[in-house]
Amino acid sequence: MSDSKQPYTPPAVWTWNKAGGGRFANINRPVAGATHDKDLPVGRHPLQLYSLGTPNGVKVTVMLEELLELGHGGAEYDAWLVRINEGEQFGSGFVAANPNSKIPALVDRGGPQPIRVFESGAILLYLSQKFGDAFMPKDTAQRAECLSWLFWQMGSAPFLGGGFGHFYAYAPEKIEYAIDRYAMEVKRQIDVLDRRLAQSAYLAGDQYSLADIAVWPWYGTLVKGQLYDAGEFLQVQEYTHVLRWTNEIAARPAAKRGRMVNRTWGQPASQLHERHDASDFDTRTQDKLP
Repeated sequence: MSDSKQPYTPPAVWTWNKAGGGRFANINRPVAGATHDKDLPVGRHPLQLYSLGTPNGVKVTVMLEELLELGHGGAEYDAWLVRINEGEQFGSGFVAANPNSKIPALVDRGGPQPIRVFESGAILLYLSQKFGDAFMPKDTAQRAECLSWLFWQMGSAPFLGGGFGHFYAYAPEKIEYAIDRYAMEVKRQIDVLDRRLAQSAYLAGDQYSLADIAVWPWYGTLVKGQLYDAGEFLQVQEYTHVLRWTNEIAARPAAKRGRMVNRTWGQPASQLHERHDASDFDTRTQDKLP
């Protein structure tokens, strides 16, 4: 029997079809700016983070917890939950902090004027520089390696999240070409990592760095089979060097804490919807929050 479905031909002029947007149709739109007035809450610490526990959000909370683990008391922070499925990133206060309306957004209120920082890679670099080049190698070659892998992650993750993740897990219909195209690219990316980590303990060399903090929430989660339920599909167990690396990072106390912050899914004990003090990890589990 022949397939009666007609092939898609792009129109001469694209128009927005909200109904055809799949899982995130209620929040996706082709224009920027605020949809409603809502001020951002402000806690007692200079660093105010507005985020959600997705891989991009986890990068920043792991970085902040690692800074605190090093003894940088100035890295204490308030982490406010932004429910992106409900469109909270389009409130006027959030748009003022990040005109791109994506989590995470950081506001540093420790100086004469608040400083906004958006894009997760920019936030990591800002925090590193603020605290004496923390988690940035001093050696020139390793520093270059660290920055290269940081920007590799920023350029590669859209293929993993917006490409593979969208078409494999979220699209309203499965498109063979799209899934094949992005699955191939994601496997190539993991192979790039695996080959690098066969040569060195961490991405920049022998020391844990900003690059590992940036890459781990995406690709570490993926090779553990915890992202898009795609572990078997992508045969992630093949990448033994990435698995070794991700298990080592996952065992770090700061990584364990950072992964909990602004998390709203999984086991209740793994969730800390908002973080305003270090003691919250002991007292504010998901089942104690409104």
